[in-house]
Amino acid sequence: MSKCKSNFLKVKCGDCGNQQIVFDHAASKVECIICGKSLVKSKGGKSEIVAQIVEVLD
Repeated sequence: MSKCKSNFLKVKCGDCGNQQIVFDHAASKVECIICGKSLVKSKGGKSEIVAQIVEVLD
């Protein structure tokens, strides 16, 4: 069985330091739940991760 090409990522907000889990193929913009800064921008396929990636979750 082949491995899935998409992952969940734990990212850290550059403004407030909050960590949250996001999908690397997000269909919409993802903002920090604490300060509202953009963490992930949708690109129609694999998303642009704006925040610092802390961990790739399996």
